Amino acid sequence: MARNAPKYGNNHPMPSTSVTSSKINRPNIVAVGTIVWLSSELMFFAALFAMYFTTRAVQGPAVWLASTKILNIPFAAVNTTVLVLSSVTCQFGVFAAERLQPRRTGPLWKFSKWGMREWFALTFLMGSFFVGGQIYEYANLVQEGLSLSSRAYGSVFYFATGFHGLHVTGGLVAFLLVMVRVSKARGFTHKQATTAIVVSYYWHFVDVVWIALFSAIYLIK
Repeated sequence: MARNAPKYGNNHPMPSTSVTSSKINRPNIVAVGTIVWLSSELMFFAALFAMYFTTRAVQGPAVWLASTKILNIPFAAVNTTVLVLSSVTCQFGVFAAERLQPRRTGPLWKFSKWGMREWFALTFLMGSFFVGGQIYEYANLVQEGLSLSSRAYGSVFYFATGFHGLHVTGGLVAFLLVMVRVSKARGFTHKQATTAIVVSYYWHFVDVVWIALFSAIYLIK
């Protein structure tokens, strides 16, 4: 006996072959392009660390200790804390982007209603505070006699922290571009959310690098 073909009526709907989902697919961080980019950045900062510790070994501990005495460690610690906390606010912005919420849905004082734009704006302000703090620190160190050409310590200090500051500035520009695009767009798409997530990867990276730089320059004397 031939089998009866399945019948689909109101009580037996035909199974769907596609499921619509609003979940954001995160960029594959192990993709070839991402690996190449991260590798180049890591190699660059590894070279800066090698330059720093090589110069330190050549100069000797006594000379190095005399140079590090003029560093304002409490101020640098506060500046570092602000940058590290900016990674937290950046991640909250990513969470908002993943749920496709570009802007706040409630009063400004209610953080739980903030969208990606508000969290990224706060991250931008905190990153700007860090860069401003570095500029302020540079000005004070120059007054103390530590310039780029004054001695070997000044050269490696400004090269290492300055190049990192340029990377932070690049991240701030990226945040601005994302926020401008969102403000001008009629709707918030998966593509825009993916761009926000990629920017967050970069921001977390420069934060981790600064933690290593802060430990090497300010704490290990």
